[in-house]
Amino acid sequence: MCVESDGCEIEGCSSSDEVRTLSGSMSPALKSNPDLHPCKPGQKFRAALLRCRSPAAAAGILSFGNVLNYMDRYTVAGVLLDIQRHYKVSDSGIGLLQTVFICSFMVAAPIFGYLGDRFNRKVILSCGIFFWSIVTLSSSFISREYYWLFVLSRGLVGIGESSYSSISPTIIGDLFTNNSRTMMLSVFYLAIPLGSGLGYILGSSAKEAAGDWHWALRVSPVLGMTAGALILLFVPEPKRGCVDQMGARIKTRTSWVCDMKALAKNRSYVFSSLASSAVSFATGAFGMWIPIYLTRAQVVQKTAEPCTKEICSSTDSLIFGAITCVTGLLGVVIGAVTTRMCRQRTERADPLVCAVSMLGSAIFICLIFVVAKRSIVGAYVCIFIGETLLFLNWAITADILMFVVIPTRRATAVAFQSFTSHLLGDAGSPYLIGLISDGLQQSYATSAMWQFLSLGYALMLCPFIIVLGGMFFLVTALFFLDDREKADKQLNQLSRSPSAVKV
Repeated sequence: MCVESDGCEIEGCSSSDEVRTLSGSMSPALKSNPDLHPCKPGQKFRAALLRCRSPAAAAGILSFGNVLNYMDRYTVAGVLLDIQRHYKVSDSGIGLLQTVFICSFMVAAPIFGYLGDRFNRKVILSCGIFFWSIVTLSSSFISREYYWLFVLSRGLVGIGESSYSSISPTIIGDLFTNNSRTMMLSVFYLAIPLGSGLGYILGSSAKEAAGDWHWALRVSPVLGMTAGALILLFVPEPKRGCVDQMGARIKTRTSWVCDMKALAKNRSYVFSSLASSAVSFATGAFGMWIPIYLTRAQVVQKTAEPCTKEICSSTDSLIFGAITCVTGLLGVVIGAVTTRMCRQRTERADPLVCAVSMLGSAIFICLIFVVAKRSIVGAYVCIFIGETLLFLNWAITADILMFVVIPTRRATAVAFQSFTSHLLGDAGSPYLIGLISDGLQQSYATSAMWQFLSLGYALMLCPFIIVLGGMFFLVTALFFLDDREKADKQLNQLSRSPSAVKV
């Protein structure tokens, strides 16, 4: 027999069972008591929901939410040509959409990181999902005279999505450990390329089906609200650090200022964050501009006509979305398996795998702009290999953070890594690429050929940034073991007494 928190008896439990309460804590089983009364129907249903809160189910729901997070973000990219024609804006003007989104995202990330280390994380996640879903749905009704309002709505969506990206990985980090955590984080971060690719597909398909691009923004909000409800019902709120060797016995909490000082001195954290910025720069620019670049390439090859209709062709967005989904799956799986194998040979495997994959990715991304003028198929092959190598490091980077940062400051660490990677990465890259492209077009005679070449020259900045990111991962490998050992020592100090805490 088990007893719920309100003192009613739950049927179907043995005397040795434990019951998980809504807060995520575990209540020991109680012996039969004559004062207990049978559960009411609503209480039985609540108890049944509590039994479904397994770590694997929670990780699955959080991964589903992350898919929707990135799907919503890149739905706009799937109909970018239509938005550009509808609001009659330039390349730099349309690039501003992603820049405003990312700027609001990164500004909100440290705030949510602070809240995530101190308050109920799943409530914050659910509120963020409901908020961004409502704003996305509302933005689909903005008329063409109010482009500034549409840009503002993307900024508000960025605030809502920031709560999810900053906090959800820390819940998984507190549910699993070691290789299990690596695998679950791999599944979670698989959602980034998978959701991004599905965003292109969803946006293009909804537009084609409805004959109106606005419908691309009216599907993901429904799924988002569903994910928010699932998180409230089925995701537990584990104690911070409960699965770490000493984390469950933490007796004190460091201040926010102490956390920031410790993170600033953590060399592995700093350099891996700079490397993540390089990845964000490239993925942000590619996600926004590659479908348009390939469309212009086909116009130059005379295999397609320039878009003059109200609804533009979505073929390139669909293909690019499908490639992103597949490369995301391959990249995350290959990254997780490769890292586990390399850990048997070297303890520095995590940052080294990231470094090698990024340097290899830069080569194939350079080749995209060499072959696109003559062969679209060749460009897609280079995109496939380049993205696969680039996506190898998504989950590994998160695992590096889990190794070198103690549990009580992980949400803050994730938030500030997100802030840094977006500030130096995709906050400015889409707009910067558009600005360079516009500048090159104004300097020379405007033609279909020069529109294609100018955007390609602008995008050539990305491979150089990726090489820089690979170098940052190599530097991370130099300090990784020392910082991991320091994190273990800090965790031991926190578990003993408040007076033993050191930054």
